[in-house]
Amino acid sequence: MTFVQIIDCKTSRFDDMNRLMDIWAEQTRGRRTATHAMVGRDRSDGAHYVEIIEFPSYEDAMRNSNLPETDRTFQEIVALCDEMPVFTDLDVVREDELNKAAARRFFEDVAGRGDLAAIDGLFAPGYRDHDIGKERDTTVGSDVLRRDVAAWRHAFAFDFQLDSQLAEGDEVATRWTWRGTHRGEFMGIPPTGRECAMTGVTVFRFQDGLIQEGWWNYDILRLLRQLDAVEM
Repeated sequence: MTFVQIIDCKTSRFDDMNRLMDIWAEQTRGRRTATHAMVGRDRSDGAHYVEIIEFPSYEDAMRNSNLPETDRTFQEIVALCDEMPVFTDLDVVREDELNKAAARRFFEDVAGRGDLAAIDGLFAPGYRDHDIGKERDTTVGSDVLRRDVAAWRHAFAFDFQLDSQLAEGDEVATRWTWRGTHRGEFMGIPPTGRECAMTGVTVFRFQDGLIQEGWWNYDILRLLRQLDAVEM
């Protein structure tokens, strides 16, 4: 179970504290168990800071606390605080990564199951699509995406296996494996009935909860080879 530690403190020497945290991160490289750290400053009190540190589990957090560098850095940070920091330990019981969930919904519901009506709830009307499989670098509009999905589903009976997802800022990258059976015309190639597979990465950029832009990189050459459209 994911574990989060919240450290609440007041200090007028945050720059010094920040340097200590950088030194700790360097000294514990390869041994620390923290996976994510964030520091926020109170807009109503410039001396009030809250640090949120995420660990895979409580046990991992304890291993991190037992590092000698962690104890030493903690003592130095306390000396920079106006008062003793307050710690809150939390077991995460719910975590919603909304942009990642929306990206998964496209692959599973729209592309995989053919729910084209769901596109309007996922993509902005002016969605910009960058696809290496197209002659034009950029196409615009959720209607274009709807036609693309319909064309792929006409040419193949397929599904996506989502191998991993990474989210940073307003972007979500999904690494996927596609498998399909060629049952309809594709890029001028008549149906062959062949089983095909390819891998790719799609990056979606979100704004206001909707997908505004997408970049598609996939092994189209591998797919064409499997259809005997190009020589090995």
